[in-house]
Amino acid sequence: MAKDMDNNLPPSVESSTNGSEEHKSKDLSVSGDSIRHRFLEFFASRGHKVLPSASLVPDDPTVLLTIAGMLQFKPIFLGQVQGLVPRATTSQRCIRTNDVENVGRTARHHTFFEMLGNFSFGDFFKKEAIQWAWELSTEEFGIPADRLWVSVFEDDDEAFEIWHHEVGVPVEHVQRMGEEDNFWTSGVTGPCGPCSEIYFDFHPERGYLDADLNDDTRFIEFYNLVFMEFNKKVDGTLEPLKQKNIDTGLGLERMARILQKVSNNYETDLIYPIIEKVSELAKVSYNQANELSKLNFKIVGDHLRAIVYLISDGVVPSNTKRGYVLRMLIRRAVRAGRSLGLKGDCQGNLGGAFLPLIAEKVIEISSHIDPDVKDKAARILVVLQREELVFMKTLCKGEKKLHQMLDEALSSAEKSGSIPCLSGKDAFVLKDTYGFPVEQTREVAKEHGVGIDMDGFDTEMENQRRQSKAAHKTVEVVGCT
Repeated sequence: MAKDMDNNLPPSVESSTNGSEEHKSKDLSVSGDSIRHRFLEFFASRGHKVLPSASLVPDDPTVLLTIAGMLQFKPIFLGQVQGLVPRATTSQRCIRTNDVENVGRTARHHTFFEMLGNFSFGDFFKKEAIQWAWELSTEEFGIPADRLWVSVFEDDDEAFEIWHHEVGVPVEHVQRMGEEDNFWTSGVTGPCGPCSEIYFDFHPERGYLDADLNDDTRFIEFYNLVFMEFNKKVDGTLEPLKQKNIDTGLGLERMARILQKVSNNYETDLIYPIIEKVSELAKVSYNQANELSKLNFKIVGDHLRAIVYLISDGVVPSNTKRGYVLRMLIRRAVRAGRSLGLKGDCQGNLGGAFLPLIAEKVIEISSHIDPDVKDKAARILVVLQREELVFMKTLCKGEKKLHQMLDEALSSAEKSGSIPCLSGKDAFVLKDTYGFPVEQTREVAKEHGVGIDMDGFDTEMENQRRQSKAAHKTVEVVGCT
């Protein structure tokens, strides 16, 4: 079956299956491209059809962007269409911005990431999914078995038995967890089921007593196996699907961190070349930078990947929907870059934009992620340059507005004999309207001897969050069983 799939393989896999005998030799490299390649080949050799990544702009009207590898197969899982193949494997480009504030602050959060997955549409189920995931992790990628832990849904005795008795994972390394951690749902309604996750242990010397798999300082979850066997109805009840399905996801950036033995995902070869380009332009060493500067390096490195692939898939900056997400990411990247010393000239000079220079590096290393990116490079750079320069003008207006607010705060304090302080509402306006992060406002204000009402600022931010949640519409996903 693998032979029949050759014409559908991504470039990274096709080069080895169609090349010379030398290129057919086993690839043991731990580069990001190699990990992707080895994953797809592993499942291709086990009867899976290798399919291309879907666009970041999904056909599914219930979601704004492609957030998971299973999204392109949701109609099959829902029973709305018949699957053309019983098994598939993909490397899916994904975007998630629900926790964008954590980007750079943790070792693992990203807006853009690749999800390596294998899927069964009524074919194999728990036993094969678990055994192959373990074989891939321990034999193909060579991770020592004693560094791996697994979680299962608290009532899933079958999965527990497979992990312990058939795979041989010690009882001490298998944890039963509740619905919040180990029961996967696609939304308010739709396909769902218990899941099992594999974790890597960075500190096995701490032993197994009181081990907390949610402790990010010790563990990282890198593989999720969803046993999709139910349909969640509008009233919350579960009914069995006509066929049991498998949906797995392995985070490429997380596996690269483990195999490349670096302290966080940003220092893998998937992102670090972008950070090095930022370092070159800013003339600031990443390794010698303080924690705040490293945070900004990581934000630029992460966001530029998301920005480039969104534009490549046809998204343009705007104030609504996907365009708003793209505009938000561009503005965050501009602010982070400016904090590192990268600045435009605020005059509309085409030479004043720095994000296109960084985007060129993203495009350069993207051939195995999105082969179309290089063909669309010219448009990507033009869109990015134009958006950055427009925002630079807004930022310059913001700087003027900030100094005006500071002058008013000083004048008011002098008249009243009080301590000069910028209101929380003013700080919020600077962030929301002019793109000024409150940290930057606070730094400039301090230089002028002015404080900030941070409690008032936090109140304004919370009001905005509540309004955003109130405006959010949940779309029910009703499927067939």
